[in-house]
Amino acid sequence: MHFQHTEVKQAISDGLLSFPVTDFDAQGRFDAESYRQRLEWFISHEISAVFVAGGTGEFFSLSIDEFREIVRLAVQTVDGKLPVIASAGLSVEMGSEFARIAEEEGADGILLMPPYLTECPQEGLVDYAQQICQSTSISVIYYNRGNGVMNPNSVQRLANVCPNLIGLKDGKGDMQALNRIIKTVGNRLAYVGGVPTAEIIAEAYLAVGVNTYSSAVFNFVPDMAVRFYKALRSGDAETVHHISRDFFLPFVNLRDRKSGYAVSLIKAGTDIIGRPSGSVRAPLEMPTENEVRVLKELVAVANT
Repeated sequence: MHFQHTEVKQAISDGLLSFPVTDFDAQGRFDAESYRQRLEWFISHEISAVFVAGGTGEFFSLSIDEFREIVRLAVQTVDGKLPVIASAGLSVEMGSEFARIAEEEGADGILLMPPYLTECPQEGLVDYAQQICQSTSISVIYYNRGNGVMNPNSVQRLANVCPNLIGLKDGKGDMQALNRIIKTVGNRLAYVGGVPTAEIIAEAYLAVGVNTYSSAVFNFVPDMAVRFYKALRSGDAETVHHISRDFFLPFVNLRDRKSGYAVSLIKAGTDIIGRPSGSVRAPLEMPTENEVRVLKELVAVANT
């Protein structure tokens, strides 16, 4: 492990966070060499942490063996330059197993996904997260989304009993609910924006004290993603407005055409720029030819 809890917390508190897609070959198998090259390209840009096998990385479609290989390769490639955060979740047993593998392979932390499928009471969510936090010594960031949304009191309870819980990633986009958590828990945790295409509400995140977010579009328009983040943080409202109007609003309109496009369009984007990552795995679907054409036009806009 290269980074301690305080260092991981600092890294995810400020600076752009990158979430690479997972590379698959023509047969749908994990493509290690393509993934290694992608990570090398990622860390050549101005980012503060690398989240591997996350939502954009199709964590939900990976085998345990693939997950281990991905984390091992990421740790080797990033080589201590930045924190490497892997994912965990699904159930207490599976989440603890993913966390154990991540720690064994040298990851600096895990992004704890919601439990699989079932609706959950608040007490059960705290218990789920607490058991997985206590199964590992590395840093944990709780992903507050889907059927795993905790209220402020639950987040506080979890933070009180799990010293390695260092952050909360918001996947809901409810600013009132998020602000209540921040006001309740305070700087005990770092807070990360994590709705799909988080840039679209980045200004709202910033207003409640969330300085950074996960950028999926970084996979295919990294220079624009960094430019947008710098403009946001420096108060350059004109640049934020123009990029939002010309790229992010049309991109979100395209994304909303079909469930799962928050991932599928990213993979299509990597192909457009000549860094293909293969197709998504079922149950996701790749965009149509016409949708890819629209995406190409947006990539051209982003690069002007």
